[in-house]
Amino acid sequence: MNTVFHRLRGPVIRTLVLKDWQLFEKQLAAYVGAGLMALALMGLAKSWSFYLGSLLLIIVMVAASCFAVSTALINERKEKTLALVMSLPVTPFDFYLAKLVGNLITFGVPFTVLTAGAVAVVLWTPLPDGLLTLVLLLAGHLLLAFCVSLAVAMRVESEGWNIFAMVGSSVLINPLLMALGQIPAIASHWSGPEVVWSWQAVAILAGQLGLSLALLVHTGWQHLRKPAFY
Repeated sequence: MNTVFHRLRGPVIRTLVLKDWQLFEKQLAAYVGAGLMALALMGLAKSWSFYLGSLLLIIVMVAASCFAVSTALINERKEKTLALVMSLPVTPFDFYLAKLVGNLITFGVPFTVLTAGAVAVVLWTPLPDGLLTLVLLLAGHLLLAFCVSLAVAMRVESEGWNIFAMVGSSVLINPLLMALGQIPAIASHWSGPEVVWSWQAVAILAGQLGLSLALLVHTGWQHLRKPAFY
């Protein structure tokens, strides 16, 4: 019986992941389309188009992050679809793994496409190549904000706290920009023709990636120990 159960778990997990992707692929295509329009504005290398495009790009990526978490987790709780999942041959950790992979794909595809697009725009248009550090530090913050929102949504049932986590982590973009602008070793190279990675920039990016991974691992460890889904 246990052997049959273990054989069923893999296909069920893949089915749950595929279900999330198929449900949201059209919306994700719309986010990518809006992001590409923002990148086109940035690529014009005019002051007005750069600021308008970069603002639109940040809004699109934040919206994609909130969409991934809210639709795949928060809305499912509100619609009481967990009862169906509990009837499947999956453990609480299997459910966490399916939601983790599903959310990482749902957010990761537009995030990766648009981040790569932003890197290409900076390097292959008249924009200063020195902006690359800013682009990647902002991308690191958006990834961290997504992981914070996902970790909270996986552990906390309160819709209010989930919204607070999503909004709170996103609005910290402005303080981050202000803080980065106060670090001469980072900000002084943004308008330059070369990409310069100071130890401060490397440390901040490494911290963002490390915290993102730590949040996912900690949440997974908590679900591994849980006897119930929530």
